[in-house]
Amino acid sequence: MNKGLKIFLIVLTIILLSASAVVGWGIAQYNRVITMDEQVKSQWAQVENQLKRRYDLIPNLVETVKGYAKHEKELFENIAEARTKYFQAKTVGQKIQASRGLEGALSRLLLLKESYPQLKANESFLKLQDSLEGTENRIAVERKRYNDAVRALNTYRRTVFGRFFASLAGVGEAQYYEVPTAQKETPKVKF
Repeated sequence: MNKGLKIFLIVLTIILLSASAVVGWGIAQYNRVITMDEQVKSQWAQVENQLKRRYDLIPNLVETVKGYAKHEKELFENIAEARTKYFQAKTVGQKIQASRGLEGALSRLLLLKESYPQLKANESFLKLQDSLEGTENRIAVERKRYNDAVRALNTYRRTVFGRFFASLAGVGEAQYYEVPTAQKETPKVKF
């Protein structure tokens, strides 16, 4: 074998190895963005499971409180409306918005126990309140996990190669589930 052919084969081998490394890296990056997108979807499903649990508890809690607070019609209507909006929502963003509306109404509902001492002692109310508070804690944990997955995906999408591979995979920016500033404050119930 002559020297020129040997050099050509060595260069060709280096080129082929480099090309396969680049292709392998590209496949790994594509798979990474798909995995991140699926993680965001999975975490949202967990948030939605807890939100569903919350929405299943609400009618029982509302009925229990209605017996004591008959004149709180507007509050009950707001809760029912927020619950309906959630189940009618089609996108993650719409569901987040509906959930935010319900969080404020629920805070006001739970504050009613201060105005109705006999409600504080009602066993059904206390059990439902505990269940709802547990659910709210689960929602907070799942919301954090969801936001962590969103942060990871959105951060990757902002990198040079991440932007390319995300657009190649058709993965867009994910929406955070944040509590609005108005709901971070303790609601005040006035009679």
